[in-house]
Amino acid sequence: MFTYLRQLWHTEDLRQRILFACGILLLYRVAAHITIPGADPYALQQFLTARDGGGILGVFAALTGGAIDNFSVMLLGLAPYINASIIMQLCTVIFPKLESLAKEEGVQGQQQINKYTRWLTFPLAFIQSYGFLILLNRSGVDLVSIAFPEVLGPMLFVTTGSLILMWFGELITEKGIGNGISLIIFVGIVSEIPARMSAILFAGEGKMGAFFLFAALSLALLVVIVLFTDAHRLIPITYANQGAGRGVQGNIPIRLNQAGMIPIIFAISLITLPAILAQLLATAPRFQGFVSFINLYLNATSPSIVYMFVYFLLVLVFTYFYVSVTFQPEKVAETIQKRGGFIPGVRPGKHTAEILAKTSNRLNLWGGTFLGLIAVIPLVFTRYSTLSTQDLIITGSGMIIIVGVVMELIRQINARMLAHDYEKLV
Repeated sequence: MFTYLRQLWHTEDLRQRILFACGILLLYRVAAHITIPGADPYALQQFLTARDGGGILGVFAALTGGAIDNFSVMLLGLAPYINASIIMQLCTVIFPKLESLAKEEGVQGQQQINKYTRWLTFPLAFIQSYGFLILLNRSGVDLVSIAFPEVLGPMLFVTTGSLILMWFGELITEKGIGNGISLIIFVGIVSEIPARMSAILFAGEGKMGAFFLFAALSLALLVVIVLFTDAHRLIPITYANQGAGRGVQGNIPIRLNQAGMIPIIFAISLITLPAILAQLLATAPRFQGFVSFINLYLNATSPSIVYMFVYFLLVLVFTYFYVSVTFQPEKVAETIQKRGGFIPGVRPGKHTAEILAKTSNRLNLWGGTFLGLIAVIPLVFTRYSTLSTQDLIITGSGMIIIVGVVMELIRQINARMLAHDYEKLV
């Protein structure tokens, strides 16, 4: 372990990237404690004392690393950027021009779509900032005025904070190590764990047995998630030999979890929308039926069977959707054919693409089902135990995000260390 860390530290490029990423993440944690100018400090203290972590706010608090508790300029976290990404992914399926841009233009096309996503993040952040300020005020305490034009100042601060956080993520991806957006979400989740543990250990009367049982279950789930994340199916490939012989044998690995943590992040963003709408419409008499239905069946605080089923279904659907955008069997089959390769017993071209697509879909079924089950298991535990969703050290979605980010980070570090060693030999 120490040898690995020493080797990592002596790799200059990698050391600079890690330090850069850590510096940006430190800036993020500092910014998460900067309170929105103009907020009422007394009302803020009332809000923090009165709030039990419940409602839809508890879901966002886990992803923003306490930004809600501090009424921070980073209040929205990466929610606008994630929503913009979802919209752009949908648009690539709906609009042929964007689909061709994503599939045919390669890296340049993806960069252009990322540019559109950044531009879309701004109006979404501005609109969501107003909606979230209303949501917070309707939680019982008037933290800021929500009347125009007084509310424009806090809205601009929150919008700017969200855009800066998006910029931080892109800086880490470009000049640091790992995926910046995923790392920021990872840090937000991990930073909440000590507070949740201390709350349950010092004030969790009557819950300690369920707490330790869930802790043991979480450790078991972490082991299973690691094994699941590494699982893959090898597709055998034979490359024609120019001379005599049987050819060169190879394979293409298709991961069981091809979509990674993206379906979980997308599903969380969508499953929370009904509860947000219900809280915004709580004072409108004509929508009382809708509000009552949402509070009864789609409440994140006390998840019902309907809530868990919808959550599971969203994860499964987004698994298929995301992989359909990122994995292109036709292109893979074309690349194999150009290199003189073929799957034994399968004709190159269309038939190879069909086999790859069929294999990918089967893996998506099992992979998406597993992701959905991991996301739902902690919710089932809270439903039939003395723990509430706010008492969980970490949710199922949080475990998948943490494992996915850490394993991807290790892969990138090992790949860069290998490239560094190769350059020394050359």
